[in-house]
Amino acid sequence: MKNVFKKSTMLLLFLIFVWGASWPIYKIALPYTPPILFAGMRATLGGLFLAIILYNKRDKIKLRENWRFYCISALLNTALFFGIQTVGLNYLPGGLFSILVYFQPVLLGLFAWIWLGEFMTPGKIIGLLIGFIGIAIVSLDGLTFHVSVIGVVLGLMTAIFWALGVIYVKKVSHRVNAFWMVSMQCIIGGFVLIIFGSFFENFSDIVWNTEYISALTFGSILGIPLAQLVYYKLIREGEASKVGSFTFMVPIIAVILGAVFLDEPVTYLLVLGLIMVGLSIFIVNYRSKKKLIDYRKMGK
Repeated sequence: MKNVFKKSTMLLLFLIFVWGASWPIYKIALPYTPPILFAGMRATLGGLFLAIILYNKRDKIKLRENWRFYCISALLNTALFFGIQTVGLNYLPGGLFSILVYFQPVLLGLFAWIWLGEFMTPGKIIGLLIGFIGIAIVSLDGLTFHVSVIGVVLGLMTAIFWALGVIYVKKVSHRVNAFWMVSMQCIIGGFVLIIFGSFFENFSDIVWNTEYISALTFGSILGIPLAQLVYYKLIREGEASKVGSFTFMVPIIAVILGAVFLDEPVTYLLVLGLIMVGLSIFIVNYRSKKKLIDYRKMGK
């Protein structure tokens, strides 16, 4: 049991760091590339990279049986999630938009209760809301008073589609190979984004410099395929709402790395937000740990 816990903890730490590092890395690259094409190329290359690794297990892809699962997951988790997120950033400051996107763990807990039958206690709800408030506090310095209604709607839609995508993957996980699910949703969704982006953006606008190539490589190997693989593995093996609560740490890591590498300021609001995020994770996980002890006493 301890080995399983350590493994899950290490995977969570890996996920949080990779996703947290993605924000400043992609921010550095965005001036040199159209955003939708960049998202599509990261996803497509990432999915192909994973497919090469899985080549010896290609019999498990079962495309004829599972194509609809791959397409729905690609629509929710890649095309809509990345696509709407990219468009929404044009209407709102990054801080405010990230708050809306990271409403996803709250929605994930709610949807897991509705569709997966996960036990939702008042304490868990309070914990998720505290985490969301912590994210809001961290981003307060970057907010402006000019708020676009369209941007707010797009931000909430991003969070909704992300949460629905995660729930869908967990719901069909017993029917589809998890590794191939991640690979195929990246390939299909990324290809859709490339086609869509080519109507509004130009490949000739890409500047193939060190910043762009480094970010593309990071996203194609760590940021999208491996990180998503770890995320859905944790979601499939544990409570979706509990795993979701840890993603509140991602913007905190992003702000810290931004401060170190992009000279972005660290304020008391960051410290306060970090404390609230930690409190959120403790509250969401406390009951399940207690329940685990009870099960051990009962010999289960």
